Amino acid sequence: MTSRPAATTNLRDLARLRRVKDRIDREYAQPLDVEALARGVHMSAGHLSRQFRLAYGESVYAYLMTRRIERAMALLRRGDLSVTAICFTVGCSSLGTFSTRFTELVGMSPSVYRREAAQATAGIPSCVARQVTRPVRNREAPSTEPDLA
Repeated sequence: MTSRPAATTNLRDLARLRRVKDRIDREYAQPLDVEALARGVHMSAGHLSRQFRLAYGESVYAYLMTRRIERAMALLRRGDLSVTAICFTVGCSSLGTFSTRFTELVGMSPSVYRREAAQATAGIPSCVARQVTRPVRNREAPSTEPDLA
């Protein structure tokens, strides 16, 4: 049985985690780190990291990078900025790290994605294209092998 103070603390932590998640969604292009996010909700960085992973199934950094890569994908589909410009526009400070994370998350490099996405989403409204092309982490990707059980 959960005591009332523990339940209250849990609800308070969940509200704080939601504020962190909302801040990442809004400010993904800004320099964000776990310490700054934790200070913003009056938590320690370690506690925020543990609770965020428990609540959302991924680290704060992984969530931030997913938001940045999603935005980069939209900018790549638009086609008017270079990969380097997009890297810095979405808040990444290293082109190498950006390209590596993009490739891990999307399964292809930003340049290849630009070429293939332009053809795949031609004529589709951007709101639909964004939903259809949303990155899926490798651990979340559906299995390609048939279930024989």
